[in-house]
Amino acid sequence: MAKKKSKKNKLQDNSIAVNRQATHEYFIEDQYEAGLVLQGWEVKSLREGRVQLKESFIQIKNGEAWLHGAHISPLLSASTHIVPEALRPKKLLLHRQELNRLIGAVERKGYTLVPLSMYWVRGRAKLKIGLAKGKKLHDKRAAAKDRDWQRDKARIMKHG
Repeated sequence: MAKKKSKKNKLQDNSIAVNRQATHEYFIEDQYEAGLVLQGWEVKSLREGRVQLKESFIQIKNGEAWLHGAHISPLLSASTHIVPEALRPKKLLLHRQELNRLIGAVERKGYTLVPLSMYWVRGRAKLKIGLAKGKKLHDKRAAAKDRDWQRDKARIMKHG
């Protein structure tokens, strides 16, 4: 009798794309998970990892959240009867309570919504959103200094 492979043994990377620049530019206060409304060719491109979140942002219009500037490169094998648009705005799927909380933070408190990462959950593409405040130049310098010190400290501890 053949043994069944358990899901725990199968280690797979569910990550599609990560916006590393976001943690450098912003203080991330809170994180939310949102679904994406995608077209078929976009899902195929995501499976190939052809997405870039670097210059993307989230805008709230008419009580809905939209992802702008996320570049999804179409595959060469895309269908002939559709015209793939790489920078098409994508609607984000959030619960009404989460959306109301985000709208209040952005409009009243001056926060920004930043896409942090995109990943798969049970075959569906999800986007991690960060509720963020912008960093000033001296904050970025202090973060870089701390990061360098942690790296040097680890090096010293390793070599004794």
